[in-house]
Amino acid sequence: MPRKSMVLLCVAILASAGCAHKSARYMRDMAVDDAETNEYSQTTAYSAVQSKIAPAYARIRTAMLEAPVFAASRYVAVHHKLEIVEPGTGLAKSIDAVVAYCGTIQCELLTSSVTNETAVLSPSGNISARVAPQDLTKFLDFVGKQGKISQHSTGSEDKTAAVVDVEAKIKNQTDFRDSLRKMLAKPGVSVGDLLQIQEKLAEAQAELDSEATQRKILANETEKVFVEVGFRSEQRITSRSTFAPIGEALRESGSVLAESLAALITAIAAVIPWLIVIVPGFWVLVKLWRRFRKNRKPSAAAHGVS
Repeated sequence: MPRKSMVLLCVAILASAGCAHKSARYMRDMAVDDAETNEYSQTTAYSAVQSKIAPAYARIRTAMLEAPVFAASRYVAVHHKLEIVEPGTGLAKSIDAVVAYCGTIQCELLTSSVTNETAVLSPSGNISARVAPQDLTKFLDFVGKQGKISQHSTGSEDKTAAVVDVEAKIKNQTDFRDSLRKMLAKPGVSVGDLLQIQEKLAEAQAELDSEATQRKILANETEKVFVEVGFRSEQRITSRSTFAPIGEALRESGSVLAESLAALITAIAAVIPWLIVIVPGFWVLVKLWRRFRKNRKPSAAAHGVS
């Protein structure tokens, strides 16, 4: 190959290599620029999104921090039911003694009733009260001294969920009421808005009073023990005489006779209205039958003559 051609070929190769190197570096620089651009774009987009969700996140975090936490303590309503058998005839005195003793301790009497002895029923009574836990043992011991405890049952009911729910409603309703009061105190409130705020404020206060009353009821149920005591007299077993069955039979025979007589009277009373219809009807049928026979005889005699 001529020397001149060789030189031209080398120059072309070197030029191509330089172009390729420049092109590679250019591509590398472009890639770096693109990466930086993408990183910048991602950072900018993330910042924009972060700025938009930041307030919402702050609100959620605040709500989570201010959310009511479930109470660690339990609210349980405990109740006792006893049945006392009183040996003598002083059942009413025993009930009065328990009522009087309830007034000397932390005890709230709810109901008290006494049924006197009759020919059919034996005397009985009932007491229901709410007793503070620290005085429960003393109250039960005093009740047990009034007779023999024939039955004693205990039960409980978990009221924790109800208490927590009512307390949350009271808190929310209180906040709502306070907000309405602040709105009412702002200057420049129109008459229409003022009337609406006052109406909502009255409704909120009524709802708050209702929830507060419910909370007091739950507190009374869970902070005190409900005790129900039933009293009855002891049944006395008496020996029966030999002629007792005869007396019982005579008494039962009188009862049977009275029931039979009552049934007869009822039957007669039921038949009398029908007699008013049956007797005249029967009389009419007899008259018609006699007339029929009377008319039949002349016709028979006329046929015989002919």
